[in-house]
Amino acid sequence: MIQNYAAYTEEDFDIWKILFEKQVKNLEGKVHPKYFEHLDALKSVLNADKIPDFNELNKVLETGQGWTIEVVPGLIPVKEFFYFLSVKRFCSSTWMRSRSQLEYLEEPDMFHDIFGHIPLLMNKEYSDFTVEIGRLGYKNWENEEIVKQLQRLYWYTIEFGLIKENDQTKIYGAGIISSYAESNHVFESGVNRIPFDLKECMTRDFVIPEVQVDYYEINSFNQLYDTLSQLKL
Repeated sequence: MIQNYAAYTEEDFDIWKILFEKQVKNLEGKVHPKYFEHLDALKSVLNADKIPDFNELNKVLETGQGWTIEVVPGLIPVKEFFYFLSVKRFCSSTWMRSRSQLEYLEEPDMFHDIFGHIPLLMNKEYSDFTVEIGRLGYKNWENEEIVKQLQRLYWYTIEFGLIKENDQTKIYGAGIISSYAESNHVFESGVNRIPFDLKECMTRDFVIPEVQVDYYEINSFNQLYDTLSQLKL
């Protein structure tokens, strides 16, 4: 599949701009500084002014940790998903949400996939962790239990992870980064921010269409990759 850039409407461009500008402002002081650092490095091809052209974005993205974007229609089989991660091809949809979905979306659209995920793929430790999950998943794709464990780990880290450095909690999970509602909710009282535990993350089920209640905090991006050495898969 390819991105049909000519198919985007004026409404799509307006929604992208609204989402981008609103969330950049909202994330100030909430997201890990590395996110904004890498977003700034991509600003010529990833900004509020227009929907990103994947061909242009790939040229800059690939100069970082070697990633490119793989266009997909939506959810794909786990074997393909893990394979693409293992070879640094990040899966992204190309459709945009509606105005009624500006604050929260149950399924990933292009804003989630690109704004939420892509900048931190420029970070080596985060990138290495993502690739290793892909490698382990592709290697074990026929083992349903291992696949479930890796999906849970992906959920509680890459999608909804927090990082605590110098006694300050920051966001790094793409599902939080791309959601106005969730990026505010995560700092509310009553939310459980739990020290990261690999075994617990891999055995704890999650609920997809709801704002989360429990989040796991790592203490550094190095911790993500280092914990994978504990796995015997």
